[in-house]
Amino acid sequence: MGLLTALLVILLLLAANYQSFKLSFVVLSTTPAVLFGSLLMLLATGSTLNLQSYMGIIMAVGVSVANSILIVTNAETLRPKYRNALEAAKVSASVRLRPILMTSLAMIAGMVPMASGLGEAGDQTAPLGRAVIGGLVASTLAALFIVPMFYSFIQQKASFEDPSLLPEKLN
Repeated sequence: MGLLTALLVILLLLAANYQSFKLSFVVLSTTPAVLFGSLLMLLATGSTLNLQSYMGIIMAVGVSVANSILIVTNAETLRPKYRNALEAAKVSASVRLRPILMTSLAMIAGMVPMASGLGEAGDQTAPLGRAVIGGLVASTLAALFIVPMFYSFIQQKASFEDPSLLPEKLN
């Protein structure tokens, strides 16, 4: 329920920000990769789904959404310039490669000690670190490859007009 609530709130906030539900779904397209990566890592390490691993999945979803927002926002800025959604998505992914890798690798490196399960009560908190690591590895790949393709597919026939209803943007 926590993950579904978080996804719903994220969807509504993104829809308000982008003024488009389509772009909100593009940003959330990395969520299945997070779930897949987290569950695969938990399965590979013999960890169980518990409260800690659910919290790790939610944390990984947050980082993956932030990475997707970087790509989509930059692509939306570049799309009028290139007049091509695919080219804007490719350039956006290449320009945002470094910040996305830095964010993901820093989070993964920070979770390695927790995921190792060493120390006092390490076996209880290890699933959180493992879920985050698995989710971030999969979502980083999804953010760099799937989000640009999904974005270009969704936005290929979109108008180049600004969707804003703000009075200062109408002039």
